[in-house]
Amino acid sequence: VQLVESGGGFVQPGGSLRLSCVASGFFFGGVPMSWARQAPGKGLEWVSTIYGDGARKVYADSVKGRFTISRDNAKNTVHLEMNSLKADDTGLYYCATGTQGNYGDRGRGTQVTVSS
Repeated sequence: VQLVESGGGFVQPGGSLRLSCVASGFFFGGVPMSWARQAPGKGLEWVSTIYGDGARKVYADSVKGRFTISRDNAKNTVHLEMNSLKADDTGLYYCATGTQGNYGDRGRGTQVTVSS
């Protein structure tokens, strides 16, 4: 299993970023995929999960209404569109197989920094 995240960067408060994760080594379409993040000095925080067919999506309260998760099963990719970014959104963002609190494999992460 390989998960490779990209799309992180430095952005000012109120800005937007789109994260991507390319998966390989397993049947992508049958697996729920999640994004989680880790801020400096803090534990891993679940952000969002999208289930296999893409119809069901769930979000942490802290990002609801600002972030949108999506997937393209033909391309083995999952995305996280992040809008109205805040300083509290800063962290290392991971793509993972599985659901909140029940992760399987995880990528190396992509850094998101929100600062003025």
